[in-house]
Amino acid sequence: MPDRGGGPTGPRIRVGRPSRRARTLLMTLGVLAVLAMAFVMFAGFWTDWLWYRSVAYSSVFTTTLWTKIGLFLVFGLLMALAIGVNVWLAHRLRPPLSAMSLEQQSLDRYRMSIAPYKKWVLLAVTALVGLIAGASASGQWRTWLMYVNGVPFGQKDPQFNLDVAFFAFDLPWYRFLLGFGFAATVLSLIAAALTHYLYGGLRITSPGARATGAATGHLSVLLGIFVSLKAVAYWLDRYGLAVKSSDFKATDNWTGLRYVDANAYLPAKTILFCIAAICAVLFFATLWRRTWQLPVIGFGLMVLSAILIGGLYPLIVQKFQVQPNEQAKEAPFIQKNIDATRDAYDIDDAQVDDYEGQATTKDDARLRSVANTAASYRVMDPNVVSPAFQQLQQKRNYYQFPKTLDVDRYKGEDGKEQDTVIGLRELNIQGLPKRNWINDHFTYTHGYGAIAARGTTTGTNPTGSPDFIESGLPSTGELGEYEQRIYYGEKTEQYSIVGGPQKELDYEEDGEKTTSYKGDSGVSLSNSFNRAAYAVAFSEPQIMYSGAIGEGSRVLYNRTPKERVEAVAPWLTIDGDAYPAVVGNRIQWIVDAYTTSNGYPYASRTTLGDTTADSLTTNQRAVVAQENQVNYIRNSVKATVDAYDGKVKLYEWDTKDPVLKTWRKAFPGTVEPRGDIPQELMDHLRYPQDLFKVQRELLTRYHVEDPAQFYSGSDAWQVPDDPTNKEPGAVPPYYLSMKMPGQDAQQFSLTTTFTPKGRPNLGAFMAVNADAASKDYGTMRLLRVTTTVKGPGQVQSELNGNDDVAEFVRNLKGTDSDIEYGNLLTVPLEGGFLYIEPVYTRGGTQNYPLLRKVAASYGSEIVFENNLGDALNAVFGVDGDAETTPPDPSEPPGDTPEEPPATGSAALEKAIADAQKAYTDGEKALQEQDWPAYGKAQEALQEALERAAAAQPKAGGEGDSADKPEGEAKPEGGAEPDGDAKPAGAAEPVGAEEPAGEGRTEAAGKTGAAASAAQGGDQGS
Repeated sequence: MPDRGGGPTGPRIRVGRPSRRARTLLMTLGVLAVLAMAFVMFAGFWTDWLWYRSVAYSSVFTTTLWTKIGLFLVFGLLMALAIGVNVWLAHRLRPPLSAMSLEQQSLDRYRMSIAPYKKWVLLAVTALVGLIAGASASGQWRTWLMYVNGVPFGQKDPQFNLDVAFFAFDLPWYRFLLGFGFAATVLSLIAAALTHYLYGGLRITSPGARATGAATGHLSVLLGIFVSLKAVAYWLDRYGLAVKSSDFKATDNWTGLRYVDANAYLPAKTILFCIAAICAVLFFATLWRRTWQLPVIGFGLMVLSAILIGGLYPLIVQKFQVQPNEQAKEAPFIQKNIDATRDAYDIDDAQVDDYEGQATTKDDARLRSVANTAASYRVMDPNVVSPAFQQLQQKRNYYQFPKTLDVDRYKGEDGKEQDTVIGLRELNIQGLPKRNWINDHFTYTHGYGAIAARGTTTGTNPTGSPDFIESGLPSTGELGEYEQRIYYGEKTEQYSIVGGPQKELDYEEDGEKTTSYKGDSGVSLSNSFNRAAYAVAFSEPQIMYSGAIGEGSRVLYNRTPKERVEAVAPWLTIDGDAYPAVVGNRIQWIVDAYTTSNGYPYASRTTLGDTTADSLTTNQRAVVAQENQVNYIRNSVKATVDAYDGKVKLYEWDTKDPVLKTWRKAFPGTVEPRGDIPQELMDHLRYPQDLFKVQRELLTRYHVEDPAQFYSGSDAWQVPDDPTNKEPGAVPPYYLSMKMPGQDAQQFSLTTTFTPKGRPNLGAFMAVNADAASKDYGTMRLLRVTTTVKGPGQVQSELNGNDDVAEFVRNLKGTDSDIEYGNLLTVPLEGGFLYIEPVYTRGGTQNYPLLRKVAASYGSEIVFENNLGDALNAVFGVDGDAETTPPDPSEPPGDTPEEPPATGSAALEKAIADAQKAYTDGEKALQEQDWPAYGKAQEALQEALERAAAAQPKAGGEGDSADKPEGEAKPEGGAEPDGDAKPAGAAEPVGAEEPAGEGRTEAAGKTGAAASAAQGGDQGS
């Protein structure tokens, strides 16, 4: 009788099928979901393609894309085939009948469960493994392009006599292939073994043989392939010794062979290669012998050999041959490392000269005269004065300047080049009066104008402020007419939509000015498809339906110079500091770019992120790739980014660099020839800071070319900490127009100092010609100091302890201001070193730095004066009327002495009294923040000091003591006269010598004290 009730559990419930309409709806929703997911994935690809096409570098996108796709497909397919074929073969070689055992009975359940889906399981496993392998291989696109496009270096390594290109371009690709081969073999071995076990070819607990003959042959072949790859690895390891890093007493980052490598590891690798090759043959022979005995013996021999020959033998050589006489044994290899490192970092032509560090003349007037033209002393520190630019030239809260300004050269009204501090007035999205989507991305779209100031002088409104040569909104001045709108800049990180129906704010000055972008930059949003793609890519659905977007609308993004250059040239390493220049009628961002390699034999490695860090990179400027380890670097490309339309141009700079030649073959047409660089642009190109910092770090050790001295480390240097910065870090290099010993004219240079390792005194001074338009560009000179000379930290310590500085700081406390030190500049001068340091005050009613004092040090003298001219006069002990041009070499100093100035006690006393009154008036005006009165007081003080200097009798002259009133009170802040110093500001015939043992008079001491305590005044050079 039929069961009508559904069985003992109750009536059967019939579940109705969904209606046709519901099924159609569900299918439609599923298809739409798939399409939406596909569009989201496609949007990123499509927007990237549109962006590359907009900057005219679509070939970079396509070359990179097709290379990645090719590697993905080739190596993904190879990995999938390797796994699939071995699983299929293991299944094909399964025994017809499995042994009757508990182990096989339990495996039967698994075999039966996957039997209907064997093909699908195989496809899924191989596809998954192939996808992973392909994705990994696509990341090697740089390695592949360098391998197939590599050009010779024209230099051979000293050990194997192979071109450097083999180590830089070929060896990395061979290692990738080897690693892929190992991965494919190991995965195939695991997959085949599991399949053999599942189908009875391998047995663990079953009685009888543990493996069938077919399984034995299959697995032995795979093991033979593995051992063969190991033999290849041993052979490649021989060449790898030339680029191997290791710890060594001589240097922290030793690269290349040492004695134990050449005499123990190298022959050991050769022997192990032979043993591995024999062992592989034994595994392959198992196909015929069907026994594991010989392969296992061979494999055991290989492991034992690796331990004894590859491990123990080198230790014995190191212990008993090298250590007893390490310096002599390692000397040839140290020499190879020195030569390779100096060549790889382009420091092999660095000229090292001994320099006494002590003045070669005692003629103070001559020293003062030579100092006047020795350098263009940059008293405007670009790392300090940005707040002054911000306060005086920001104009609106939605503008900003970078924390660190840039140093460049522009011609003044006299047609001569001058060091200039420059920054762009960029958009600050955080300072908008009202934040919303329209304001952020449509209305406020660009900055406006370049602001520049002379580096060697200060302004008078207020006194000590930057002396602007380009200022205002719109900017006007000496830079001429140019496009001032800044759509692309270091601080411009948000996207903007321009050129459509929504007007942009241009600038506000006597009313609001609007504009609409006329450039051809960016990607058009005129069609709905592009709008939808960017709505997805930016996660901004409003882009789809906003009425502010219409015909002519374009989206600008990737707007920082660094981002744009990195995108169009992903094979370059970008300098951390792009800098602006007015070139013709446009503002151009100039970006230095480097080609690097990690495969230069024997050259020691460096981590770019570490060596390019200094006291300013913590929060003011970026560094290059933090973990990018290299042992070869060249500044091979100069790039420009137009601040208005974002156009990127790459110019070849190093015409001999084989790495650049390789990349130019891979990406033809992307880098323009060096000869195409316009002269206007060439005038602003300079030696890059990050390369210089890498080179100076290497030169702390590699200025030594003698292996024995290098090994001992007796002449090792270090880059000193920045004594002017509270944050820890190395002193940054400084751009400065100056003359090195033997040069006739100033050259725009990049300079730094060294101290002996572990010592504070000056060890060396380094300068490189940074003027790209000069025929001597890149010439690197080091002055090795042979006597004990004060280092930067010692000079700063003496300055901090100076009585005049202490009084100056005490006086500032009443005005709620702080002292801030500028760059401590070092200039070689007549055998010695002249230190110049600007000193700023910040606080009170003005919260930005104003130059108030200039400190100078030469030899044992250290002075703290109102301005640069006074500081130079005081440090050399000459009057301000001393000649300011170098004397004629053909006419010895002193042949035509000047007429001695008139002297007199009454005139001197009157001048001192006037100076004291002017000083008191200045202090009162300073406390009241009355800047006009303060300026007048400083002018009166300067005039009184000049009269005092003219009226002062010569030290040791007639009436020296008779003219000095007894018990005369010193001016406030005065100090006892230094018995060894000359009168401050005293006039003296050129070439005249000071009488031995005579000191300056007390009146002169008062005059000098009043001068050193005074603040402000003329801050000009």
